Amino acid sequence: MNKLNINAIALAVTFAFSAGAMAEGMTWTDYKAAKTNISATYKTDKAACSSLSGNASDICKAEARGKEKVAAAELAASYEPTSKHRYQARVAKADADYGVAKEKCDDLSGNAKDVCVKEAKAAQTTAIADAKAQMKTSDANTTANEKTTEARSDASQKSAEARKDATADKTDVQYAVAKEKCDTFSGTAKDNCLSQAKAQFGK
Repeated sequence: MNKLNINAIALAVTFAFSAGAMAEGMTWTDYKAAKTNISATYKTDKAACSSLSGNASDICKAEARGKEKVAAAELAASYEPTSKHRYQARVAKADADYGVAKEKCDDLSGNAKDVCVKEAKAAQTTAIADAKAQMKTSDANTTANEKTTEARSDASQKSAEARKDATADKTDVQYAVAKEKCDTFSGTAKDNCLSQAKAQFGK
């Protein structure tokens, strides 16, 4: 049983690293291949449990099921790294741990078993509560960042408009000064002066 546990953990860790490596930029083909691999691994793990009996077999099957569900949830979180998928991956892990822990409690009896089951449930509830808090915090931060970005964008737009208005105002007064200077001329000279002023200030 220990050997099986070690193998299961090693495979889970290997998959976790490979899923992490695929985290972003994963193609649909990669995703489908990984799903197929998870399914094949589960069948192999479950088949390995057939050599066991009694509660040891139940524990082995719970570990296989749990590993499959965690791997699938982590794959989804890798393919689409949203706060919801990360939450679902953490919940899958909490459920898997609970499933295995609960099976292990069957090796006990009486009050010891009752305590074991309640501790397993408490650990599951705590893990899910932490996952939910993390998801809500992540979503809140994202919303806050979006609002901040929106506010910055709005401020930037208003600033640009203000600069544009200021430039227009300055151009108008400078053009008025240039026009005023043209009044020192007359006839063609004045016309040429006004034309140059208009061209200079885009009027």
